[in-house]
Amino acid sequence: MSDIHLRHLESDHDYQAGFEVMRELRPHLTDAHAFAAQIRRQAGQGYRLLAAWRGEQIQGLAGYRLQENLIYGRFLYVDDLITTENARRHRVGATLIDSLRDEARQQGCAHFVLDTGLANALGQRFYFRQGLLAKALHFCQQL
Repeated sequence: MSDIHLRHLESDHDYQAGFEVMRELRPHLTDAHAFAAQIRRQAGQGYRLLAAWRGEQIQGLAGYRLQENLIYGRFLYVDDLITTENARRHRVGATLIDSLRDEARQQGCAHFVLDTGLANALGQRFYFRQGLLAKALHFCQQL
């Protein structure tokens, strides 16, 4: 993994560089400029986007935020986690998770939390291998 380095995306140029990778997870995103604008809005709410780079290419992304509630206390919530298909066998996802866990510990978080779709069996298997356990069922309603 020595050829992978992690760096937060901070500029519109960076966000646009990560757009196609994020589209692998969020295919409803269709416009790189709208994506960058949304990331800027979310950044105002504490969202950060960590990228795993190999050379000049982004191999994976982890979008997260620090939160606090009565269930978990202070926790790090992972909104988005995606690696390119060819990066999956090179531990890029595990590297991103490890980095976010370290960040959570440094920020005094009591928990590390993420959601995944019920149909995402491969993702669930990956999360179990990373030591994450299913603790709840997430409910939502489109309005």
